[in-house]
Amino acid sequence: MSPRSAEANEELRAQSRERILAAALEVFAEKGYHDATISEITTRAGVSRGLLTYYFPGKQNLVDELLDRYLDGVSALVEVTGTPDERLAAMIDGVLVMAAVTVPVQRITLSLVINPATHPLFAAAEARKEERVVALEDGLRALFAARGAEEPAVEEVLLRSVLEGVIFKNAVYGDQYPAEAIRRRLYALYALPAPEADLPLPADPPRTDRMRAARAIGG
Repeated sequence: MSPRSAEANEELRAQSRERILAAALEVFAEKGYHDATISEITTRAGVSRGLLTYYFPGKQNLVDELLDRYLDGVSALVEVTGTPDERLAAMIDGVLVMAAVTVPVQRITLSLVINPATHPLFAAAEARKEERVVALEDGLRALFAARGAEEPAVEEVLLRSVLEGVIFKNAVYGDQYPAEAIRRRLYALYALPAPEADLPLPADPPRTDRMRAARAIGG
């Protein structure tokens, strides 16, 4: 049997890292950062402890990688092209899709940001990604300036607050969240042309007056 090529070995290493990260995300989302154990992650990933620690010496390294990817994904939304209206619409759509298809990522990120014990991990991730975060802020401010906003910096903070609220609600309520209805309301709020087609999201739930978090059995 001929030895594997360097490219094949690199691909196997990349697959192992991704499998470990996916398992860590699942365990963190289920147990929380502090209660999750390396043993649980290795079992979920189907890898040895030695292989995991080769790539990620500890739990914090796993969280650092997940947070870095989260911030990269959010920052990349500002890189879309087109007119200011087209770019704003694409950002709204991008956040809605990301929130709907990466619920476990959003849940673990929210828990890390809010919990005083782990908030410094998120602060450190922001510091590592400072250049991308600033580019996101400046890109949004330039977009609102091009749309004629009097205070682009305030508009940037407002939009991010609204979209982060969308992410939070989606993370908490999951398939109860009326994503398409919210999308169309946001388009109207920013005077954007109504979208011609729905996003490729799970169908909006039946309209109800209120959303409720899932209850534990016996609750």
